[in-house]
Amino acid sequence: MRRLALLLTLTPLLAAQPSRILIYTRNYTPDGKGYVHDNISSSVAALQKLAAGEGFTADHSDDPAVFTDANLKRYRVLVFSNSNNEAFSNDDQRQALQRYIRTGGGFLGIHSATGSERNWTWYAQMLGGKFLRHPKLQTFTVRVQDPYHPATRGLPKTFAWDDECYYHQPLHPSIKPLLVTDPAQLDDPKKAEYPGTLFGDSLPLAWYQEFEGGRTLHVALGHKKEHYDDPLLLGILRGALQWAAKRY
Repeated sequence: MRRLALLLTLTPLLAAQPSRILIYTRNYTPDGKGYVHDNISSSVAALQKLAAGEGFTADHSDDPAVFTDANLKRYRVLVFSNSNNEAFSNDDQRQALQRYIRTGGGFLGIHSATGSERNWTWYAQMLGGKFLRHPKLQTFTVRVQDPYHPATRGLPKTFAWDDECYYHQPLHPSIKPLLVTDPAQLDDPKKAEYPGTLFGDSLPLAWYQEFEGGRTLHVALGHKKEHYDDPLLLGILRGALQWAAKRY
């Protein structure tokens, strides 16, 4: 009877949990010269398909006006997919994001999401790092650091990946790396300046953390349009979405 009473108590709470995700892709600079990825439409289509497979409805927007307390309450996870530069147009929108995270929201950043809001320290801390630069696009070996997380479960121990290898500075000390690479293997004439030997052979490429009551995860892979048809990246994003939505 106690179990039945508990189930009846929890059922309305579970039913009340949002079943939507918001895919956000804003890229704005006042001079209009900020880099905009040509992969955005491909990433949105892939995420919408993944979300549907997980029982979510996925909305897409690049309008910062969606960042209000009332609207964000509709969403289980916010996904910044290849956003870049200025994500918001005023501090009210930034504060709405803070309240969303602090009340237990989930956040998933993809590729250049760490290049958004570069002057806002809290955002970099929340997502786990701030984009610094990347060497030329090239093939490098990715190593699974944590094979037990939903985002990496079932991946091969290592795999070759053709992408931009993002460097981040700073990285938040609480992040837990999921995917890493050895920067020594990269063709980058400036790597002695940064990252140098800071990360040894384990430069983080994807990570997660619990932050101020919310869950945040970032996947730095995903520059090319065709990546969003690749089962390997799609599997990573599916597990990342599940984790951010607190299904694990």
